Order: sequence, then structure tokens, then C-alpha cells
Amino acid sequence: MGNIFFYISIVIFPLFPALGIAGLLGVIITSLRLHLSQVIENKINWGWGILTVWLVINSYFAHQPQDAWLGLANFLPFFVLFIAISPLLDSINKLIRLAWCLVLPSLPIVILGLGQLWLNWSSFPLVKTILGWELVPQGIPPGRMSSLLIHANFLAIYLLITLILSLGLWLNIWYKKSSKQWQLIILTIIIFADSLGLALTSSRSAWGIALIAFMAFALYLGWNWLVYGVIGLAMTVFWASFAPKLGQEWIRTIVPKFIWSRLSDQMYPNRPIETLRITQWQFCWARIQEKPLIGWGLRNFTPLYEAKTNFWLGHPHSLFLMLGMEIGIVATIFLCLIVGKVLLDSMYYGLALKSTRYSDLVTLPFPERIIILAYILAFSSCVLFNLFDVTIFDLRVNIITWTLLAALNGITTKKKASSHDLLLG
Repeated sequence: MGNIFFYISIVIFPLFPALGIAGLLGVIITSLRLHLSQVIENKINWGWGILTVWLVINSYFAHQPQDAWLGLANFLPFFVLFIAISPLLDSINKLIRLAWCLVLPSLPIVILGLGQLWLNWSSFPLVKTILGWELVPQGIPPGRMSSLLIHANFLAIYLLITLILSLGLWLNIWYKKSSKQWQLIILTIIIFADSLGLALTSSRSAWGIALIAFMAFALYLGWNWLVYGVIGLAMTVFWASFAPKLGQEWIRTIVPKFIWSRLSDQMYPNRPIETLRITQWQFCWARIQEKPLIGWGLRNFTPLYEAKTNFWLGHPHSLFLMLGMEIGIVATIFLCLIVGKVLLDSMYYGLALKSTRYSDLVTLPFPERIIILAYILAFSSCVLFNLFDVTIFDLRVNIITWTLLAALNGITTKKKASSHDLLLG
């Protein structure tokens, strides 16, 4: 019953955040009560406990402690979410159901975004009060699809996640030679819609990461023709955006202008220097050198940056530099090690990338490995995206990201246990 409420909460969460959160709270409480011993035994959870203590200490010594205490809300509840739902996601079938729950809401979200851009749709004030989101004509910022999310970049990473999971589901069904052709039709529609929406967000980072994800799928599947095609496409777009004049004008007749002008930054010229990523990154690096161990405290980038530049900015466009500045290098590396451990285990146990002593006993069928690959790529895309932006401040994206990591941890923990039991048996 808990799993049913979990799936329902996930599928309604993007469109009805308040209901989704209420459902997830119930699922978290129930799961912790039922799986307490498993939670305590999992050493990954010990890591979250240690990091929690560090963040609390860091907040106490922060430059502006009040902001730092508030900043804990962007981390501690999601540690609990990860810990609670990992035991619920311990089989491939559960990951498949979760993937469907994550990708289905993306279709109405893209439809709302298309109406926002092309028909100037807007939401009623009551919608924001009840549902917690607002549809702004022409998007945020203007000309870029943001749909019901608070910024086009957040929509970009959301659609990137759902696009990758949709591809994984499509390939899983195809390689299983399932008779459920109607599912392939639905997924094809979602893949087309998510791709269109992703293009209209004008997110350069998301475009590049999408190409990397397609390459990863193609390499794993042995589709060399697709690898060459993606490389050729990337080189063509790069030439239209950055190459010398030789042949550039002709190539620009092939590549849509909104792509090459966005990549070359000609779409938004003469931006204030304070809004440039390089300016923000240099500021963070300078602050890291001043306090490399303890950092300045969560959410302290904004007041420090404003004091230095007289320009308000919510966050620098790099999660890792922001964390290095705010919680220190040691805590940032520790966080990366925990996440990296989950990712590496999922690769070894889920994709059979390494010959371990367990591989002969519990190797997954190829269609199931594709689902694991989709989750790995979806979460890794979030990591790469956060090299150039910060997504933790959007509740929907943050919950989905932690859910992906919890799914990888859940299936890996179960697989390890199965391997151990088989060896002892």
C-alpha cells in the first residue's frame, strides 16, 4: 500500500505540488517505521548522518547564521527522503513503474509551455494560491519556455530527466519484444514533446548534456551509426556557432538561428558583467581560498556577492563552487564521495561494467540493464547540469533528483544482498 501512495504522489507532484508533498510525507513516515533496521544498517545512510552534523556545525559558525539555518531546508529533508524511499525501490519492476510516474506529467507540462510561448497562455491568480505554480506568458525569462516551473533552466533539467527515462522505457520495451505496442506509441509522443520542450528552453547546458546522454545510450547499445551521427550533428552546430567565417554563413542556413545564436551568446549580448558565470565563479573561488575548510555558511553567497558587487544574485551558476564556498571543501568532497559510491555501485552491479565475484550470480537481463542505465544517465545529467547551474532551489527538480539517486541505491542494495545470500548458500 505504501508503494501505491508513493507512485501516486510522484505522478501528481509536478502538477499538484502540495498534494504530492503531503503524500510523500506519509510515505516517508511509513517507510521509516517499517524499514528502520534496514535504514540503520545501510552505511550510505551513516554518511548522510555525518554530513548532517557537519552542516549544523557549519551553520552555527556561518557568516550570517540565520541564512545558513534556513539553507538546511535545501538538504536535510532530502537526506531523509533518500533514506526513506530507498527500501521501496528494490526491484527493476518498481523502477519501471517509477519511471512511468516521472515521465507522464511531462507531456501536459510541455503542452502548457507551448501555450505559454505561442498562445500567450497565463494562469489565474487562484492557480498560484492553490497549486503553487504560475504560468507566465512568454516564459521566464521572456522567450524561453519555463511552463509551470520558476525558470527555463529548471524546466530544462526536468525535461532532460524525463526524456532520458522515456528513452530507457522505450528501449526496454523494444528489447523485451513486448506486445504492448501502445506503450511505445505513448513513449514516442512523450519523447517528441520533451525534445521539443527542451529545445525551446534555450538551455545550452541541457542541449549539450542531452547529446552526451544520447551518445552514452548509443555506445552501450553498440549503435555506432548513431554515435557518428551525434558527433556530426554536434560538429555542425559548433561550426555554425563558433567557427571562422569560412563556410559559416552557409551552415547557418541549415542550423536554426535560435540554436547557434544562443550557443554563441549573440542572442543576449551586452549582459551585465555581474550576471556572467565567469564573474560568479571567480568570486566563489576567491571566497573558498579565504575559508577552505569551514566555508561561509549555506545561502551566504547572495549577501556576500551583493556586498561585493552591489548586485543581487540568488546563486552562482555552479553547485560545486557554491558548496565549496558555503560549506567548505571537506564537506563538498564528502558529499561527492557518498553520491559517487551510489553511482559506482549501480554501474558495477546494474550494468555489469566490471567483472566482480558477484557478476556471474546476479547479472541482469539486457532490457533490465537499460533501465538501470537510464537512471544512471538521468541522475548523471543532473550532476553535469549543476556544474553550470544550481537546481536545488526548485522543489520539484530537487525531489526528483534525490528520488533518482534513491532508486539507484535501492536496487543496488538489494542486488548486493542477493549476491551475498547466493554466495553463502
